[in-house]
Amino acid sequence: MASQTDTPDVLTPAGRPDEIKAVPVRHPGRWIAAAILLILAASLIYSAANNPRFHWDVFGSYLFDSRILHGLRITLELTVLAMAIGIALGVVLAIMRLSPNPVVSGTSWIYIWAFRGTPVLVQVLFWNFIASVWPTISIGVPFGGPSIVSGSANSLITPFVAGMLGLGLNEGAYMAEIVRAGIISVDEGQTEAAQALGMTRLQTMRRIVLPQAMRVIVPPTGNETISMLKTSSIVAFIALGDLLYSAQLIYSQNFRQIPLLVVASFWYLVCTTVLSIGQYYLERRFGRGSTRALPPTPLARLRRNVFGVRHAEVELPAVPEDHR
Repeated sequence: MASQTDTPDVLTPAGRPDEIKAVPVRHPGRWIAAAILLILAASLIYSAANNPRFHWDVFGSYLFDSRILHGLRITLELTVLAMAIGIALGVVLAIMRLSPNPVVSGTSWIYIWAFRGTPVLVQVLFWNFIASVWPTISIGVPFGGPSIVSGSANSLITPFVAGMLGLGLNEGAYMAEIVRAGIISVDEGQTEAAQALGMTRLQTMRRIVLPQAMRVIVPPTGNETISMLKTSSIVAFIALGDLLYSAQLIYSQNFRQIPLLVVASFWYLVCTTVLSIGQYYLERRFGRGSTRALPPTPLARLRRNVFGVRHAEVELPAVPEDHR
């Protein structure tokens, strides 16, 4: 009978396998493209900084000039008031556009069609010369009835008011479509549930639909605000002393067009940067219920990309031996 040799079994301690070391994929083309872009940007900045024709001394002397700052204040006031008119009017027009009443929805459609179909500069000029067709503006009984309040159009519609009305009423047509897009993005079941609870249509719109639609409405509204800040420069055509017109008045005297235009561009960039930051945090606030994790803030991205600092990760508790 053949003998069998018994070999002892080699017992290995139970444990978790070693972690997989993932090696990221290298992208040399991206680094090459980034280096080329950095070289081009640095060469452009160097060329502009060392070009005496830019007259950087003139730029520095007029950067905080009282006339420039006064024009900046007019630009900001015009932007805020025009956007307030546009947003309020846009919400009303959007609700009217979705009304089942054909007269109400048709009126909203005609307004949007007319104001989106004509250039905003034409509308600003129209309001500026409104006194040529209506010398007196009155509020009272229509169709020739007695007027309650009346006044001269030249005294009521100043260049600032003309610019505000032209920009604000035009913006209302665009905001109406933005708000309408946000409203129809909300599931219809929300409206049906609100109606089942006995809410009226206006209550449903104000308490249920509009708060949920803000996630869709806020991003394009921020873009419209930034665009309004820049579009407000067209009021220079009606001799309103905004930022651009103030710069034009100065360089019409000293003939330093480029430095003064750089001054105006600098302040436009500062304002649009502030608005962009505000838009980001507003989008972050209204997007809290749509994503599982909020995106990192610009400061967190800067710390991650420059200093390599990341947010602390939450580690899951270890699984006990008897549950493996």
